[in-house]
Amino acid sequence: MKKRGNKSFWGRRSFLIAAAVMVVAAAAMTWVYMADQSKQQTRLAKQEEKREEQTVPATEEPAESVTKMLTPKKNEEKIKQQTDTQAEIAKTQPVAGTEAATEEAQAEQTMSVQDGAQNADQAAKTVEKELHFSSDNGLNWPLQGNVILNYSMDQTVYFATLDQYKYNPAVIIAGNVNDRVSSAAAGKITDITTNEVTGCTVTEDLGDGYSAVYGQLKEVPYEVGDYVESGSTIGYVSEPTKYYSVEGSNLYFELQKDGSPIDPVNFFE
Repeated sequence: MKKRGNKSFWGRRSFLIAAAVMVVAAAAMTWVYMADQSKQQTRLAKQEEKREEQTVPATEEPAESVTKMLTPKKNEEKIKQQTDTQAEIAKTQPVAGTEAATEEAQAEQTMSVQDGAQNADQAAKTVEKELHFSSDNGLNWPLQGNVILNYSMDQTVYFATLDQYKYNPAVIIAGNVNDRVSSAAAGKITDITTNEVTGCTVTEDLGDGYSAVYGQLKEVPYEVGDYVESGSTIGYVSEPTKYYSVEGSNLYFELQKDGSPIDPVNFFE
């Protein structure tokens, strides 16, 4: 009986010890589990903090800079478009200070076109005017004055300045310096030259082979090719050349037919 009681006591004791060990083991496992969860949460929190530090830069850049870094090609295209637009605007808008110059250039161009048209009209009129002269037309006296040397191609006449006799293909009409000389007939200027004998000399084509030659002139208002109406001012009496110093200031007037001199007195009205 006594031995059986001892066995029962030790059996209960072993059961209690086993239960206590299991409780301690369960508690230990629970503590280990909780400690492990705490470590994992701490590790996860640190990882999250690192990710946030890596995501947010230390110094924030302007949105424009970020846009440039993220989309460089689009930004370059935008800048190019803006530059092209500004260039087109600059082409269409006048530059300050050039508007007046442009208007002046246009005005000058217009005047040049008008002048050209007028010159063309004048040239057309000159071509249209048919030169015609005959003995029936007659000549106007180019200068009112005395004839101091007559036309003479069949015998010589005396030239006081030269102190010699010689042929004279023209009439020498006395005049004063600055006296007006008019055209003897309508015609076209074919030559304006200066020589020692007759000074500034103008040749006028009258038509039909006739030409008039005016010498000892100055201030001729025409150019070669100009058309001259009958009676128009063809120049003014100049100082005499050294070949006519004794005769004094005068007009040298010669009439030619097919290049040969003829007596103009026969044609004066």
